[in-house]
Amino acid sequence: MKIMRVEKTLVSTNRIDGFGHRPLLVVQEKEGGSRSVAVDAVGCIPGDWVICVGSSAAREAAGSKEFPSDLTIVGIIDHWTGESA
Repeated sequence: MKIMRVEKTLVSTNRIDGFGHRPLLVVQEKEGGSRSVAVDAVGCIPGDWVICVGSSAAREAAGSKEFPSDLTIVGIIDHWTGESA
């Protein structure tokens, strides 16, 4: 699991059938770090600190083992006093 910050919504209207209409968000692990795209399974907004899972856990959290995701947001952090990420 990783702690990441939601930067913004990513709009993608042309998707493969198995991807459905789940929201996509741009997330960043650290200030100035690389950005990733995550499936939003919990209803986040930009600025939220979130818990993300990867690999097979990401697919299962997004809905099934066949779901095409390698990063899924599984929780919104209520209070975070750590560094930038």
